[in-house]
Amino acid sequence: GARDGRLVEIEGLVEKPPQGSAPSNLMLPGRYILQPEVMRALDAKEKGAGGEIQLTDAMARLIGTQSFHGYAFEGERHDCGDKTGFVLANLALGLADDAVAPAIRAFLAARG
Repeated sequence: GARDGRLVEIEGLVEKPPQGSAPSNLMLPGRYILQPEVMRALDAKEKGAGGEIQLTDAMARLIGTQSFHGYAFEGERHDCGDKTGFVLANLALGLADDAVAPAIRAFLAARG
């Protein structure tokens, strides 16, 4: 959607798209400020991806009836729904922390 600096108008949402088929390079990392209508949409208990009730599906149903915006931040992204991505995210976070980085580096070097 339209951008105003880092503010992005959201025009659609896709829950867990297959790799390589996402309509953009933007993601929803799970921090939201929601209007009450989203909770009412969740009450419909319609199942989405994985046979689960999805917050993103409830949000998507309301796009066009109310404004949805996102904030485009710069940073490293890891797929924490994937075992490898989860480990890599924790390693990246640990290596950025001076209190634990030396122990992590030593652990990795010993197995290198």
